[in-house]
Amino acid sequence: MDRIPFTRQGYENMKSELVRLKTVERPQTLTQLAEAREHGDLSENAEYDAAKERQAFIEGRINDLADKLANADVIEPEALDKDKITFGSRVVLENIDTGEEVSYQLVGPEESDIDHGLISIKSPLGTAILGKKPGDEVVLEAPGGKRSYEILEIL
Repeated sequence: MDRIPFTRQGYENMKSELVRLKTVERPQTLTQLAEAREHGDLSENAEYDAAKERQAFIEGRINDLADKLANADVIEPEALDKDKITFGSRVVLENIDTGEEVSYQLVGPEESDIDHGLISIKSPLGTAILGKKPGDEVVLEAPGGKRSYEILEIL
């Protein structure tokens, strides 16, 4: 499996989720399974079926997180060059058509969350701005048409 780039924060968040799943979610689900079994006939026991489904989801997520963490490559953005956009860079962009300013941090695909200003280096915008400098313009094809951005600042 290829190495997966993470910021320190993204790595720590994923590690915390794994610990929570193992120490809280998994034991709760096992308790629910035991209680559902006590209700008798398992063939028509909706509580048992729901608990089994939840257990399968949790075990799958634990395995997924463990694999990703084992292949994680934690990159410290603070140690990277600030004169061009790289993994971990925080950038301020201006939509040339609307004048709207937006701020994003470039992160790995596993930790991207547009609602929190985290975009993947593999996203169309992330790919377009990688290696660029303040003052550069980028144009990308979006589902709603072309969008043009000027890179204002690398934070």
